[in-house]
Amino acid sequence: MKNNSFQRIYEIVKKIPQGKVMTYKQVSILANVATPRVVGFALHVNPDSQNIPCHRVVFSNGKLTPGYAFGGEDVQREKLQTEGVVFNQNGLVDLAISQAA
Repeated sequence: MKNNSFQRIYEIVKKIPQGKVMTYKQVSILANVATPRVVGFALHVNPDSQNIPCHRVVFSNGKLTPGYAFGGEDVQREKLQTEGVVFNQNGLVDLAISQAA
């Protein structure tokens, strides 16, 4: 049922508004998949990065993804900053401000 799980993940990620992020754990819970790692697998093979904004998914501590499949961590940071996501002084996403509900 991998395709069904991945499709649920993609539908959730599509709904993350510009300027906001969700964590892998949040997405995994909403998509009803076994582990946040499944979310990572799905996003790594994202078939439509224009419409499935996988750059808006971060680790639970606000850290970006070193293996971001569409250009690496620096590209992910640039995309998020352009959208207005707030980072703290340690370079992590400020989840208190930028986390989607």
